[in-house]
Amino acid sequence: MTDDDVTNAIDPAAVAAARAGALPADQLLLIVETFQALADPTRARMLYALMQRPLCVRDLALLVGISESGVSHQLRLLRERRLVQPRREGNVIYYAVDNQHIAALFREADYHADHVRRGLPDHPYP
Repeated sequence: MTDDDVTNAIDPAAVAAARAGALPADQLLLIVETFQALADPTRARMLYALMQRPLCVRDLALLVGISESGVSHQLRLLRERRLVQPRREGNVIYYAVDNQHIAALFREADYHADHVRRGLPDHPYP
């Protein structure tokens, strides 16, 4: 959309304000990649478990019901997107949620899903 196109908008000021507040393309791409990583039931189960406590590949495999190789593959994707981080203890590598932003994002998605499932209205903004 060009600046000339804004004059054809129903609310040119709103379009201009939204354009001015738009995210940079690289940041938007990181957000999309994060949501893509969360859009898989296996990875979502793994992240939910890792929000509770760090777990190793074997324990995650038992928990989510896939092979250790499958868990390792999913963990690699989650590590690349900085959603989980490894910590070595001797021969065992434990994985945990990378930071509290990820846990908060997951909790908000859980709250949203609960509201949708139960047909509850949204909370008013302060």
